[in-house]
Amino acid sequence: MKKLFKKPIIKKLLIAFGLLVAFILIMDNIVLPLYVSSPEVIVPGVVGMSEEVAFETLKDAKFDPVIADTSFGVSVPPGRIFMQKPEEGKIVKKGRKIYLFLSGGDQTVSVPLLKGKTVLDARFALERVGLKLGAIEEATSPQPKDMIFDQQFEEGTQLRKGQSVAISVSIGKSFGNIEVPDLIGKSLTQATKILSDSSLSVGKINYQVSNSLLPNTILDQYPAPGNRLNPGDKIDLFITKEGDIEQKNEIPE
Repeated sequence: MKKLFKKPIIKKLLIAFGLLVAFILIMDNIVLPLYVSSPEVIVPGVVGMSEEVAFETLKDAKFDPVIADTSFGVSVPPGRIFMQKPEEGKIVKKGRKIYLFLSGGDQTVSVPLLKGKTVLDARFALERVGLKLGAIEEATSPQPKDMIFDQQFEEGTQLRKGQSVAISVSIGKSFGNIEVPDLIGKSLTQATKILSDSSLSVGKINYQVSNSLLPNTILDQYPAPGNRLNPGDKIDLFITKEGDIEQKNEIPE
C-alpha cells in the first residue's frame, strides 16, 4: 500500500483531489455566503446617456458596466445607450455586471463608381449598397449619349444608407451656338470671308463641272444652312469649275 502512494501519478491525483476539496469548501463556506449575504440594490437607468456618463453612474452604484454590443440604425443618437440588461428598476446583487447596448448611429456605405455606366446600371449599383438614385441631369459632353459622365459624390465617399446620389447623363456633343450661314450661289472668296467672320472655316472642297455658272460658285454645302456649330468648325463646299474634268477633292491654301 505504501508503494502505491509513492507512485508519481498517485501523488498528482491526491494533490488534485485535495485542491478540489479545498476549492469546494472555500466556495461553500466563504464565497457563496458572501454573495448571498451581499445587499440587493435597484439598477439605475442609463438609457439615453452617453457611454462615459452611463459607466460613471453604474460604477457609483457599485455595478460593473460592460458594452455588450454596438448597433446601427437605431433611433438613439450615436454614442448613447439605447438598451441595458438588467433593465432599470430591477433588484439585483450589488457588483453585478450591467450589459449596455450602444448606438452606432446611421450605418454608412461607400458610394460606388457610376461614371461610364448607364442610368439602369447606376440604379442597380446604388441599390446593392443601400443607396438611391437621385436627380438625373442631362447635359452635353464628349461622352457617348446616355452615358453617366459625372456623379454628385465621388467613388468611396461615405454616405448614410438611404441617401440619394445625383448624376449627370450625356446627351452627346454640343451642337454649338454659331448658326451656319447660307453660302449657296456665292463665290469661294465671299464664302471664305463669311465663314471667317462667323469664326468658321472652309473644309473640304468638291469641284463639279458647270458650263452655266461662273467658276468657284458655291453649288452646295455641308452642314446645310441653319445648323449650329462650334467656333473653328469647318464647312465642306461643292464648287463649280469649267471644263471636262474628273471630280476631285482639294483643300484651299
